[in-house]
Amino acid sequence: LPAPQDARLAQACALAEDDLTQPRTVTWLARHCGASERTLTRLFRTEFGMTYPQWRTTVRVFHAMIKLAEGATVTEAGQDCGWATTSAFVNAFTRTAGQTPGAYRTTMRAADRAAAAPPS
Repeated sequence: LPAPQDARLAQACALAEDDLTQPRTVTWLARHCGASERTLTRLFRTEFGMTYPQWRTTVRVFHAMIKLAEGATVTEAGQDCGWATTSAFVNAFTRTAGQTPGAYRTTMRAADRAAAAPPS
């Protein structure tokens, strides 16, 4: 995702990403970064072209991708990124990334093996 240009939005994004397991709402973010809910909602749409919940899901999936590439299990990645159940994580990941987290993890592991193989 692109870096936010507005300082209030940058602070809101940092607060939201600080602990992905916490269900930070626009109301909570607004209270902690000196902007109104309406302003933050507008900034998410203007700068990212999506709502805050859409942005948050995208960020959580991105962080889960990193964890999966580093070897985390699907369940671990989902829990670490704030999903209450593995099935909710799999559904959100698949909708956002276009493949299941298991398929993504398999692809990443195969790419790692190929990169580590001696040249032929």
